[in-house]
Amino acid sequence: MHHPSSLLHDTGAHPERIARVLAIERLLEEEGWLGYERRPAPAAELELVHAVHAPAHVAAIAALCGRGGGAIDADTLTSAGSYDAALHAAGGAAALVDALLEGDAPTGFCGLRPPGHHATPRRAMGFCLFNNIAVAARHALDGHGAKRVLILDWDVHHGNGTSDAFHATPDVLFISIHESPLYPGTGPASDVGSGAGAGYTVNLPVPAGSGDATWCSLVEHVAIPLARAYEPALVLVSAGYDAHRDDPLASCEVSEAGFAAMAGSVRRACGELGIPFGFVLEGGYDLAALARGVRATLAAAAAPAPPVALDLAVDPLAAAAAERLEPWWPALAAARAS
Repeated sequence: MHHPSSLLHDTGAHPERIARVLAIERLLEEEGWLGYERRPAPAAELELVHAVHAPAHVAAIAALCGRGGGAIDADTLTSAGSYDAALHAAGGAAALVDALLEGDAPTGFCGLRPPGHHATPRRAMGFCLFNNIAVAARHALDGHGAKRVLILDWDVHHGNGTSDAFHATPDVLFISIHESPLYPGTGPASDVGSGAGAGYTVNLPVPAGSGDATWCSLVEHVAIPLARAYEPALVLVSAGYDAHRDDPLASCEVSEAGFAAMAGSVRRACGELGIPFGFVLEGGYDLAALARGVRATLAAAAAPAPPVALDLAVDPLAAAAAERLEPWWPALAAARAS
């Protein structure tokens, strides 16, 4: 999914800038889009956005952009074109869900901006205006009758907005791998959801310096067993690339091979479950690393044959997470014992 409005969300000299989309599209165009069909993203209808965000929040963004834009906070900027870009970013994620759940495509990537996973139901923050992946998941539940959706967030920053949107419901299993301590300071391992959603929020914080071995083990030995146990109708990935070793805003050490391996784990598990999966762009602020990370993800997702299971040692953080989560998810006992 793409749309030229992503280039009208003008943040100037800011890490989340127009050049991000241009870098991704330039590299993918050189490689023939890796066989993917490019589709224009529609603007989200307000009903879709209001299913996640308070109408007053949406109206405030529209009014600010209608005045030419401005700063929402020190991190989150808008321009005259930002509201339209945000509607297309959310609408593209919802259209991706349509394609996946209607059997039109087994996988896909929504390469739009602004990103979304920090936007809470009532607040724009962290470069994000509307929570694109939350809008997509809610659309899957309400628009398609999906019983369960799994969201895996591998952006280096905790997806606090997505967590807030689904914190008290079992309809979405939210799994976040993120560096800690780091912005926005949320997502402790002890937060497992609330009310009926207890056990359906899975926070997997990692320390600075964590690389492929840790991140890939958390996906392979925690997220994938959870997916098998949860049996969702759809898997969506908040695909941030700021855990890359070259990214200027964080301190993790993931490589393109690591992103490919994580995408491969998702593809293999979804193949076993017989369900579709898709990716929604979040962060990633070194342009070359971002573009290569997206390419690695798309190549792994659409490879001619599903990857074999990763022959990885269980990282200590994965073993600890499995033990911590076992009261809610007994299937994780096998990961803890490995």
